[in-house]
Parts: sequence; C-alpha cells; structure tokens
Amino acid sequence: MQQEHIAAGKEIQKRTGKTFYLATRFLPERVRNPTHVLYGFFRIADEVVDDAGDTPPAEQAARLEELRAQAAGRSEPGDPVLAAFNELRAEYGIPEAEVDSFIDAMKTDIHTARYESYDELAAYMRGSAAAVGVMMTAIMEPDDPDTALPHAVALGEAFQLTNFLRDVREDVVDRDRIYLPRETLAAHGVSEETIERLEPSEGFRGAMAEELRRAEERYREGVAGIRYLPEDCQLPVLLAAVLYAEHHRLIRNREYDVLSDPPELSTTRKLGCLLRTRWHWHWNRDPEAVFRRVSAVPTADRSRPGSGHGEGLPTR
Repeated sequence: MQQEHIAAGKEIQKRTGKTFYLATRFLPERVRNPTHVLYGFFRIADEVVDDAGDTPPAEQAARLEELRAQAAGRSEPGDPVLAAFNELRAEYGIPEAEVDSFIDAMKTDIHTARYESYDELAAYMRGSAAAVGVMMTAIMEPDDPDTALPHAVALGEAFQLTNFLRDVREDVVDRDRIYLPRETLAAHGVSEETIERLEPSEGFRGAMAEELRRAEERYREGVAGIRYLPEDCQLPVLLAAVLYAEHHRLIRNREYDVLSDPPELSTTRKLGCLLRTRWHWHWNRDPEAVFRRVSAVPTADRSRPGSGHGEGLPTR
C-alpha cells in the first residue's frame, strides 16, 4: 500500500471516527496502517447511504455496486482508499464474501428504516458490524483465528449497538431510521411517533435500558476474546471497547434520554478512559479484569433488573 493511500484512509478516520481513531493510534504500525484503510473503505460505503441527500435510491445502489466491484478488484479503483483496500484484501486473504456482506448491509439502509425484531437487526449487523470484526481480525493475524473470530464478531456488534443507542436522535431526524426493534418498543408501550416527536417517555427509557443491557452482553463476550489477539493489539482493542462503552455511562446518567440531545464523549472523558485503562493494564494484563474495573459496563449479575442496582446503573 502506498503511503498516500494510507494517509487518505487515515484522514477519513480522523475526521469521522474520532473515538475509534484514538484507540487506533495505539495499534502497532503493521496493524494501524491497514486499519486506517479499512475504516476509510467502510466510511466511503457508509456515506453513500448516510449522506445521500436527494440522491435517488437507484443511484445509491449503483454507487455501492461500483464500490463492490472496485473493492473486489473487478474494476479499476476510483479512489486511493479503494486502491489500498484492494491490495489489503489480497494480502490478508479477506474473503470476498465479507466484502459482499458489508456492501449488502449498506444497500439495506437504502430501503429499510425499521426492524421488527432483534433477529432482523442482527441479520443486518452481520454485514454492518460482524464483517468489520472479521476483517479487523484478519489484519491482526492472531495465532488461532477460529477462536478469536466469534469474540471479534461480538465486539463489532457491541460497538454497532452502542452507535444505534447513542444516535437515536440523529438517525430519526436526519435519515428517518429507527434501529430500536419494534418488538422492544411495543413491549414498553412506545410508538414510533413518540420517537419521531423526540419525546423521551418512560416507556422509551425502559426500551433504551433493555437494549443497553443487550449491547453489554455483547461487550462481555467480545472482551473475553481479546486474550486471543496478538499481545501488541490487546490494549488498543480493549481501549476501543472501554471508550465505546463509556457512552453507556452518559446515557444512564441522563436517564436514557438520547432524544433531547445526543450523548458525546468529551476530550477530557476520553483521556480519562485512556489513562485508567493503561494504568490498570500496567498491573494486570487480563482484558476482562481490566474491562470490569474501568468500563461503564456492569458485571453480568448487576445488569439484571432487580439486582439491587436499578437498570444496570454502575455503582462506581
């Protein structure tokens, strides 16, 4: 990969993914540069549908098909990031099926704005999140990828679920999308119109609490597999998990109201997460133990309703 191609992906990540970019900076160079390229590719495809504006659906779909062909090497890349991704895919043996899965998920966003059940949402995340975890694992090259992969998939889904919960307001206002499953909303007596009106009702708070717990189950499963990654990748991945999960602390602190104002991590809070994680990592190289100590995710017993700590509210 040429340095200018890597720089193009890095610039996209630095501009659009500040939280993940901070964690990426701690990866070894052999993984950091490919990560910039992967992230750049993901964002280029994602922006086709997220920043579509008045672009007709057929044109969005056609653009994604162009990106699919360029990423798979079937046509000449029209962007330096796509050129670098093409080389990266071949070098690390990233299956074309994973690229297809990701592009298919992006195409889903063109015509799907609601999800009936979590199973439907999970099927979408197989492309939008799990495929990302598979590709990231490929460039890290763990000794036992078959053992590491299920955990990487879980962590990718955890990050995606956090994004959905953090961005409820942005998604419905800017894109008319709601990623909270309808079955969860119905169970708490929440109508889609309530969300569209940006009304943080008690039912909405309950639905958010339920989906927050679901995401945290994926964090626990994902973090449990960090030990299977190369040693020089473990702290950066753990830091990414701590940073993403920190949004849950903000969401709980505002009593699950993400409709009035989106929860955003301040630079001070990010640096605090970084310092706490590195400090505990210095003394204990067990990813699960450090995550339990410093993250906003409560232990499994405290996350259950009725456990004595409310809706999974951290006590520390």
